[in-house]
Amino acid sequence: MSEISTEFQRARLIRFSDCDPAGIVFYPQYFVMLNGLVEDWVSEGLGISYHGLVAQRRIGLPTVKLEADFRAVSRMGDQVTLGLTVQRLGSRSMSLALRCFEPVSGELRMEVKQVLVTTSLETHRAVAIPDDMRAAILRDAPALG
Repeated sequence: MSEISTEFQRARLIRFSDCDPAGIVFYPQYFVMLNGLVEDWVSEGLGISYHGLVAQRRIGLPTVKLEADFRAVSRMGDQVTLGLTVQRLGSRSMSLALRCFEPVSGELRMEVKQVLVTTSLETHRAVAIPDDMRAAILRDAPALG
């Protein structure tokens, strides 16, 4: 994966609640984990309160495209790393590369290409990416500008 921006990473323990009866991550749980990663990236990586963005500013970040590849299983008790890289920054949307990997060996467990659109939660129509969000993304990924 060629990186356009610095990868935002979070360690994650695979929990019992993430797994199916076969003892491996039930695939929709990856999407829950990666949604949490996006929230952490906005709040901690960009320094913009995700809660404030949604609850006060009424800006949503719905997914409009999602492509996932599952490479290897993750089991309860595994320590993994979740990573997020911005690959493209448009006027009202952004393309992200997300991945789950084993932090020591680097073994890729799964990867996702995701397109998010900034929307008004009042009209549910696309709006421009807020200036402070755009500036924070470009701070970490000047090549996107």
